[in-house]
Amino acid sequence: MNLTLTVIEIVAPVFLLALIGFLWVRLGFEYRIEFVTQLAMTLSVPALIFTALMKTEIEPAALTTLSLASVAAYGAITVVAWIGARLAGLDLRTYLAPLTFGNTGNLGLPLALFAFGETGLSYAVVVFAVMAVWSFTFGVWIVAGGGSPIKALKEPLVWATLLGALFLWQGWQTPKFLTNTLDLVGQLAIPLMLITLGVAVARLRPAGLGHAFLLSLVKVAATVAIGWGIGLAFGLASVPFAVLVLQVSTPVAVTSYMLATKYGADADAVAGLVVVSTLTAVATIPLTLAFLI
Repeated sequence: MNLTLTVIEIVAPVFLLALIGFLWVRLGFEYRIEFVTQLAMTLSVPALIFTALMKTEIEPAALTTLSLASVAAYGAITVVAWIGARLAGLDLRTYLAPLTFGNTGNLGLPLALFAFGETGLSYAVVVFAVMAVWSFTFGVWIVAGGGSPIKALKEPLVWATLLGALFLWQGWQTPKFLTNTLDLVGQLAIPLMLITLGVAVARLRPAGLGHAFLLSLVKVAATVAIGWGIGLAFGLASVPFAVLVLQVSTPVAVTSYMLATKYGADADAVAGLVVVSTLTAVATIPLTLAFLI
């Protein structure tokens, strides 16, 4: 009973905030998702990443190990997703990115925070940063059918990650007034991302829901297994191990739908994956957490 209550306490705020966004749109209120997304990805999320890395008291060696484990995990997931998509005859431009990248920002960061506190958030930021860099390079290249990975260097969250890592490595701190400002800006990120997730799900027009349900189950099973195996192989301690498994197994992100729309992939199919995998996560995330905490 105590474990069940703990899991509910962790996941309930996440899904309730997403539900607020969902109901907001269904009730007919205005929500400018493009503006909010740009605000989050350009300002609040980079501030959150930078301050989380700068202020963390985790040993740099532990963060380095988790970074390497994250790279290995996403490398393995990419290979497995590519092989699976080829064997199933799926269009790589449409399906490879959604099957590889999860919602490590909107869902993963708050889940890690609620489950493991500020320490868990610091670890989750590392996994999120690795995923973001891989997504903005390889992910965009796949969906777009080519292009330059150098575009990732234009993303503020990439620079926030590098700068935060530098401050962590050197033991530097920004002046108190600036740190407080960045903290406030970063605190916008989690509620904004969760509410925006609910808004996006409410507005999507999915297709092929049965097919999406099967792929969602395969994705979560494969990513949990890969994350678990990589965590054991790298000898991660309990909290970074749990965070890695939780992050890599998050459902398909709304950004996958946005990229599919932008570059002419099958956006309706990706929308189906986003909606179904997010709804499925209501059951799979608590189950995964029950084994991790």
